[in-house]
Amino acid sequence: MSDVIKIREAKRSDEVDWHSLWAGYNAFYETNVSPDITRRTWERILDPSSAIFARIAESGGDAIGFSLSVLHEGTWVASPICYLEDLFVDPAWRGKGVGRKLIQDLVDLAAERGWSRLYWHTRANNPARHLYDEFVKADDFVRYRLQF
Repeated sequence: MSDVIKIREAKRSDEVDWHSLWAGYNAFYETNVSPDITRRTWERILDPSSAIFARIAESGGDAIGFSLSVLHEGTWVASPICYLEDLFVDPAWRGKGVGRKLIQDLVDLAAERGWSRLYWHTRANNPARHLYDEFVKADDFVRYRLQF
């Protein structure tokens, strides 16, 4: 295992590695995203006109983690808002700073590209919350969710 961790834009050649990491992410959250939605998500990641984008953490040429984000407009701001929807690090790489680098990458992109906000949510018992709290403390908002 190389200690050099690079964060970069996802590319077509990442598909097999991304699918493997995506399966691990789904297992972590004890869910199963259908193959059709998984395929469509990957297509949107590669589509430059899509609001969805992925950043890949790699070491030694191997994808070891990812972030999936959505840029969207807001009613309280003039510049785009970035929602970090999914973040996953291969279990063999956890505790080595990969998650921190993936979040810092988005913080840096926000500054470079003039985004007004970066936000995410997670489960209350997610062990990564200690890392998230290093960037910003959780606010007092409560989420309501209808699914159709």
